[in-house]
Amino acid sequence: MSAPLISAIDHVALAVRDLDAAIGAYETLLGVAPSWRGRAGGVEQAWLQTGNIAVDLLCATGTGASGDAVRAHLDAHGEGIMALAFAAPDLSRAQRLLTQRGAPCSRPVDITTVAASGAARTWKTCFIDRAATHAAALLLVAEEAAPAPADGAVVAGLDHVVVRTPDPERAAALYGARLGLDMRMDRSAPEWGARLMFFRCGDAIVEIAHDLNAGVSAGPDTIWGLSWRVAEADAAHARLSAAGVDVSEVRTGRKPGTRVFTARNGTCGVPTLMVEPAA
Repeated sequence: MSAPLISAIDHVALAVRDLDAAIGAYETLLGVAPSWRGRAGGVEQAWLQTGNIAVDLLCATGTGASGDAVRAHLDAHGEGIMALAFAAPDLSRAQRLLTQRGAPCSRPVDITTVAASGAARTWKTCFIDRAATHAAALLLVAEEAAPAPADGAVVAGLDHVVVRTPDPERAAALYGARLGLDMRMDRSAPEWGARLMFFRCGDAIVEIAHDLNAGVSAGPDTIWGLSWRVAEADAAHARLSAAGVDVSEVRTGRKPGTRVFTARNGTCGVPTLMVEPAA
């Protein structure tokens, strides 16, 4: 059996206006300090690695294509999720097959950022054409060794990322047929006003959410929110509340056996849920 095109979610990129403030917010939220900070293309970057994915904070600091892209995102959408990156075991193969499947990808390129010390870090990346992804910024990154869980982290890792779509069948074709993610559930819930599709990606989920009341349209998809996995909801709630994060009450989650709460601030504009998984 051939290896999957995509093995996991590698990282989620956030556009932020103040990098130091964003680092402080996500150190508090995740319980993880940056493992890398560097500059390239008019952007300063901070990389915070959790047990299964990283948060890549991007701040425009100068001239260059990357800086221009971050500024354009902030002007159009404000702070929040800018892109979602998937890990590919064989990047060249993934690029070739996705292009054949109607999701053209750029050729793999090396993106290097340089730290203040002069040390450099390089990612091999290709970008999926945004016409094929319905405006959502999706990219592939060459798979690296699995990261070690962060010591003392509030979160164990990402539970799921939410993508909002005005056309669920179109989204199913992209994430299932083209990207090859494993659909685990497709459920319409009129009581929530939503159709939800869940695609397994490594040990996390890409959740596709469609507003049933809005009907189907040709509008853009949006990478919308993040749900983080915590060992104990009450302990995580107490820690974040003590750190000054505005958190909701702990409540029963929609998935049986789960307990959840919402972080209402300190997320750089990202709708954020903390999830204690079912036993």
